[in-house]
Amino acid sequence: MSDDQHVVPNPEKDPDRWVTGDEPMTGPQASYLSTLATEAGEEPPPDDLTKAEASKRIDALQEETGRGT
Repeated sequence: MSDDQHVVPNPEKDPDRWVTGDEPMTGPQASYLSTLATEAGEEPPPDDLTKAEASKRIDALQEETGRGT
């Protein structure tokens, strides 16, 4: 790659616009949410969250627990 080419990171897409956002949350999402909720002193999330809902909750709990990027 030459010096005049720049790598542009992929912009973060709003979970509400995800094609698969209405699908059930993944196992890793559920596990991470449970960990974050415990760290925040909250109840674990319900099992029926969608991928998009889980992503939003992860973002909120990361901010709350100081794990945000």
